[in-house]
Amino acid sequence: MTPMKTHIGRRAFIRNTSLAGGGLVLGFSLFNSCKPGEAKEMAVREMPKEWFEINAYLKIGDNGLVTIMAPNPEFGQGVITAMPMIVADELDVDWEDVLVEQANFDPESYGWQFTGGSQGIRRRWEGLRMAGATAKQMLKQAAAQTWQVPVEEIEVSNGVVAHEASGKTAGFGELASLAGTLEVPEEVPLKEVKDFTIVGTSKKDVETRKIVTGKPLFGVDYQYEDALVGMVIHPPAFGLQLKSFDATSALSMPGVVDVFRIKTLEDSFTRGYFDANAFTDLVAVVGKSTWEVMNAKKAVQAEWEPISDYRFTMDRFGNQMEVTVPGGLESTDAHYAEMEKMASRSGTTARKDGNPEKAFVTAEKVLERSYTCPFLAHNCMEPMSFFAHVTGEKAHLAGPLQAPAITRPTVAARLGIPEEQIDIELTRMGGGFGRRAYGHYAVEAALISRQVSAPVKLVYTREDDMTCGIYRPSYQATYRAALDKDNNLVAFHVKAGGIPETPLFANRFPAGAVDNYLAEQWEINSNITVGAFRAPRSNFMAGVEQAFLDEVAELAGKDPIAFRLELIERAKNNPVGENNDYDPDRLAGVLKLVRDKSDWGQTPSGVHRGVAAYFCHNSYAAHVIDVVMEGNKPKVERVVCALDCGIVINPDAAANMAEGAIVDGVGNAMYGELTFRDGRTDQTNFDTYKIIRHSEAPKNIEVHFVENEIDPTGLGEPPFPPVTGALANALYKATGRRYYRQPFATDQPRIVG
Repeated sequence: MTPMKTHIGRRAFIRNTSLAGGGLVLGFSLFNSCKPGEAKEMAVREMPKEWFEINAYLKIGDNGLVTIMAPNPEFGQGVITAMPMIVADELDVDWEDVLVEQANFDPESYGWQFTGGSQGIRRRWEGLRMAGATAKQMLKQAAAQTWQVPVEEIEVSNGVVAHEASGKTAGFGELASLAGTLEVPEEVPLKEVKDFTIVGTSKKDVETRKIVTGKPLFGVDYQYEDALVGMVIHPPAFGLQLKSFDATSALSMPGVVDVFRIKTLEDSFTRGYFDANAFTDLVAVVGKSTWEVMNAKKAVQAEWEPISDYRFTMDRFGNQMEVTVPGGLESTDAHYAEMEKMASRSGTTARKDGNPEKAFVTAEKVLERSYTCPFLAHNCMEPMSFFAHVTGEKAHLAGPLQAPAITRPTVAARLGIPEEQIDIELTRMGGGFGRRAYGHYAVEAALISRQVSAPVKLVYTREDDMTCGIYRPSYQATYRAALDKDNNLVAFHVKAGGIPETPLFANRFPAGAVDNYLAEQWEINSNITVGAFRAPRSNFMAGVEQAFLDEVAELAGKDPIAFRLELIERAKNNPVGENNDYDPDRLAGVLKLVRDKSDWGQTPSGVHRGVAAYFCHNSYAAHVIDVVMEGNKPKVERVVCALDCGIVINPDAAANMAEGAIVDGVGNAMYGELTFRDGRTDQTNFDTYKIIRHSEAPKNIEVHFVENEIDPTGLGEPPFPPVTGALANALYKATGRRYYRQPFATDQPRIVG
């Protein structure tokens, strides 16, 4: 076992350790101790007579049940099951005796309550293990004191504390009261990986039954007595703003309570990174039911006017920056034309190794290709919604939110009340993928509630959600590769940019594997608001990089996987530069695993196979995609996925997450596209914005994990980015042409030569 400091600060730990109802409550600040923790709820056995409630704790009842609060929001990624598994394993409790509860927002107890960036398990691994191990050690000390035996002779297994020599045993509930009076140990032993009994085994999601039986878990389910329904009307196009409105007809309609104007952000407000919102001047419609409010919205006569260029200050996690927003009504055709112009010019150099200019001039062969992708809408299955009840100097909010710690300061500033007077109740999210990190809809709900002096549930329609922004940006990347007479890659150049941000990762593969390397970037300002989309920036760069590397391998006359492994070997044994941000061994590991599991090199007749591998969010993923032709239509038949995300907590759930990422990746690569004409989105609902259908999903997906003892890294995002590249490479084998513009389903053939 590995000793580990409890880290907590003994006074704080003891202060939060309480006796209640015969139970032991181990409270710990997940922010001030190691790495935060998380959990979930699952009904087992009879509940103890009484729970002593604090905000962040491991709680043991008098009957042996164990409850762990889940501080971070859950939107389907499964941490609400995986995190209690970590605690339960170190505690050595029977998994059936574990309960989990979703915590509400409480930064003093839980610290950074953020769901995103594939950081959940990674950031909380040590903290959760420590919590379970500390509780177990205190139970052992209680048993040793009760039985008058050395604590070193006490063993714990499945919720039973035992002393073999005397034959004495006790359940956790029997020892909880005494354990709660003991001093918290300075150091506790943690298990070796080989001794895990719960981690690494598959457990069902603890909320599955509630979900499939329709229990009210999601924000849109939230009910509050006498709550009104609120909706907002935003400008019909980016580049427009509200000039005036006439609500006379709407106010005469049944169930309508009020129609008024709200401004969500004051002009002088310094926005945070997640305060992205193009439409801050809105018309709010409030009524007694959703249907009545939806109809009243249509009766409001609003007049819009063009915006002028403006600037605002953004605080990007402590760094102040000025953001320029141009006026005008933007269109997709103009976007692509402008990106082509930027791609033809020199960009800002992000990294340069060797002398790439000379290497390209003296090269035997040079290949150049450009790739583009459109804006994408998040389209969470549950559109945006939020509840607010603002009374005087207090506010109670409830709803689906990825980043409550970021949203609350904005709400407080806009309402003009202290942050401490704002309570946020966290509900399960019907999808997030970055969209729910932008909490403008919570601000809107709070302002509407204050205006009508009543509790209000704000509801977006699908059209509201799809047309109000926070999209995946539109990107462009141009690649060049130079080969010598022996078909060795001697120079590599990538220049990437987008609207309104660059997707470039200058220090990722193949940086470090090529003597002469150049990475450049550029950006184009826009009034269309964008934000994090599953695996931000990687979701474009992985696909185009991997498609280009396949074409380079073909030009060099080399097998695609062998070519990549050759470059990775160079990066491992004789790396170029010092800032390469990937581990060559782990990247090679997923490539070798997917090669072996897919039977690469033994492609069946009629099957067209493509490969891609990528590093992002601290983890490594590789896919081999098999495409077959049904008539003249390509069909994804099989996907083999290899992942290295360190220790896998819940294998079935981890595989499910990878499967979802693969289906999502295929769908976005083939069909995902949001286009603009005069500032308006051409797509407003699923009749025009295509989502992958069941019949178009891969028929078979196999997920394989690299087995190692590395602490868990990331899993929610890493399987998503390489899908596009593997699919593009398979489609080339199937159709005989390369794909350079997403979505592939509408990409027009280009001359390749």
